[in-house]
Amino acid sequence: MLNCRARKFAASVIVLTMLLSGCGLFGKDEAVKEIDPPQDVTYLEDGEAIQSSKEGEKQTSEKEEQKATETVKRELYLIDKNGFVVPQTLELPKTDAVAKQALEYLVEGGPVSEILPNGFRAVLPADTRVLGVKLENDGTIIADFSREFSNYRKEDEKRILQAITWTLTQFDKVKKVKIRINGHDQTVMPVNGTPIQDGVSREDGINIDTSGVVDITNTQPVTVYFLAQEDGQPYYVPVTRRVSNKEEDRVVAIVNELIKGPSYTSGLLSDFQADVKLLDQPKYENGKVTLNFNDGIYGSKEKNVISEHVLNSLVLSLTEQEGIESVAVTVNGKANLVKEDGKSLAEPVTRPENVNIGSF
Repeated sequence: MLNCRARKFAASVIVLTMLLSGCGLFGKDEAVKEIDPPQDVTYLEDGEAIQSSKEGEKQTSEKEEQKATETVKRELYLIDKNGFVVPQTLELPKTDAVAKQALEYLVEGGPVSEILPNGFRAVLPADTRVLGVKLENDGTIIADFSREFSNYRKEDEKRILQAITWTLTQFDKVKKVKIRINGHDQTVMPVNGTPIQDGVSREDGINIDTSGVVDITNTQPVTVYFLAQEDGQPYYVPVTRRVSNKEEDRVVAIVNELIKGPSYTSGLLSDFQADVKLLDQPKYENGKVTLNFNDGIYGSKEKNVISEHVLNSLVLSLTEQEGIESVAVTVNGKANLVKEDGKSLAEPVTRPENVNIGSF
């Protein structure tokens, strides 16, 4: 009898981890580490029959059904009632095509409609199709959309570009984003001409606030997280501001912007008190930054207790900076703080897993 052997070749995949790890506000799924890999292909030697038995079909069906019921947490950037682009961590069906799926869940009237949080709307125009995504070796991901992508209001243009960019750059290997429409590269956005050039990254900002900035050329961007509310439920909103190039320490600049608080017309909130001050320069060690505050960091809370929202805003804002993985807080040089839930804050806090899905 002639023995035949099956040779199986698995197509190469790009292994990804989510941008951020830790506990709390930011969503990460360790099981899904691929951006839209090709399907595994099995080649058979001549004369070998392809399995077509009912048993084989049943096994395949069971696997597909199981996969369809599995979900993973994904970070989608949606538009809130105030027009801010805001991360929301939502449960999506498990898939290998993670980047393509994330974009499809940004489409108005698409699958996101069933799970949209109150007060939020989808970003991309209705009927927009994601024709494909391609990750280049330099970390640039190219998103190709159908012609319907151009059917948006010009006032939404920057929001759309920011939402696409920040949604895709949640994946560790993705550094910047380019746009195609029907296979054609776009150097500017199609409605109002916002530049895309060689790609857009998080460095280009989100919910940009330039109020009070006279000369933007002598500034650098920093992104800080303020609070908003919907139906009494707080959530965090990233805002990019311009700070002077004369500010040598970006961490100090970020803390000062958090203390300054959101603009009065923004509708955003902050738990920081005006009398909060850093007593020393931040200390850096192995990805950890240590901040030493005065008693003002307690705000209206009892001694040694730090507000959950103050802590969350600090950690989210500072871990946006490359190289900062955790934040330690001391007051007058002492690390005997506790959180509002009574737990000790003796250990540094890493960037949380789930943005706007819960608290630390």
